Amino acid sequence: MNETTNVVDDPALTPKSPAGKALSGVRVLDMTHVQSGPSATQLLAWLGADVIKLEAPKGGDVTRGQLRDLPGADSLYFTMLNCNKRSITVNMKSDEGKQIFVDLVSRVDILVENFGPGVVDRFGFPWERLQEINPALIYASIKGFGPGKYFNFKAYEVIAQAMGGSMATTGFEHGPPTATGAQIGDSGTGIHLVTGILAALYQRTNTGRGQRVEVAMQDAVLNLCRVKLRDQQRLARGPLPEYPNEHFSDEVPRSGNASGGGQPGWAVRTSGGGPNDYIYVIIQPQVWAPLAVLIGRPELADHPDWAKPEDRLDKLDKVFALIEDWSAEHTKWQALTALNALGIPCGPVLGTKELIEDETLAELGSIVTVEHPERGSFKTVGSPLRLSDSPVEIVRSPMLGEHTDSICAELGYSPDQLEQFRSVGAI
Repeated sequence: MNETTNVVDDPALTPKSPAGKALSGVRVLDMTHVQSGPSATQLLAWLGADVIKLEAPKGGDVTRGQLRDLPGADSLYFTMLNCNKRSITVNMKSDEGKQIFVDLVSRVDILVENFGPGVVDRFGFPWERLQEINPALIYASIKGFGPGKYFNFKAYEVIAQAMGGSMATTGFEHGPPTATGAQIGDSGTGIHLVTGILAALYQRTNTGRGQRVEVAMQDAVLNLCRVKLRDQQRLARGPLPEYPNEHFSDEVPRSGNASGGGQPGWAVRTSGGGPNDYIYVIIQPQVWAPLAVLIGRPELADHPDWAKPEDRLDKLDKVFALIEDWSAEHTKWQALTALNALGIPCGPVLGTKELIEDETLAELGSIVTVEHPERGSFKTVGSPLRLSDSPVEIVRSPMLGEHTDSICAELGYSPDQLEQFRSVGAI
């Protein structure tokens, strides 16, 4: 494991490094649930912020019990999105719980929530009230959609993909719209939110004021689909030659595995017969000649109908069929070795089993093993953010309400007060 990622089993421990953490001293009140919000607050926690996850006393984050694979244990859905956080349980419907919330808000830098529209307001805490409690507060929200006709739609991952342009442009030409396995609606929005939070945090160093930060899932997906909106406008000037499609309407088509960029690419089958026995190959102009030799068709290297990129655009299906004739005789690793030796851009299609067992990813800290008191060990993704002066330690997710007493003590409450809070169901 490299120097930028370590694993710490006990969330009561606050990992330290000689240089400290990028967000040391920053406190976050995490009122998020499911995926989009927790993905954002986990990144902040990995960067060194003290993230306090506020949960309802009964059940907590719904994902603790969703897709559960071990009876009575927090699900992987929860544990993989809530590392490096502390958990406090607060009943926001009680007067005592609301007072605890006020005390928390007055002491944190950032509040993050991804409730439906108006939920926090209905608790009695609109933005104006939160500003009164803490004028320096950064109040960050994820919503499904921005103000307008979609605002009250319920948003889920694939709904965001559908309404942000991803589904319409994913899949094969004559097939249905297709969702992508990458969680661009949820986790993609979380990453966008972190960008806004960090910008607001930096601006506060100059102004002393907090501000609202909002990201809509539809907007985040749109941002990730911008090249398709680029191509939508290019269609006004004719068909898109880098797409393999035979017919074009007035919308960007689904184009299978085509790269859709300046250099053509495609996934070609290799031997083995498995569902992921494929490699993705991109043909840069300078690699065509050695590639033609490699696949046993040297006569195509300087053939007048094949030599130039523009010569090959109208026959990309034939080009990649020739490559597949060659690759199908080799394992994907054999094919990759041969292609890489010639500097031809390529990559294997790695299945989830291959990824989670990949020794290189484990050495890099991209996949880490974490110990959990209920689950035993489980694997999760490590931090994709690598800062030389702020190494990341992955700490297991908290048990429900695990830090309620210690956090309340930090707020100045006595043991007798905590006992009273429990007696009325406030914590």
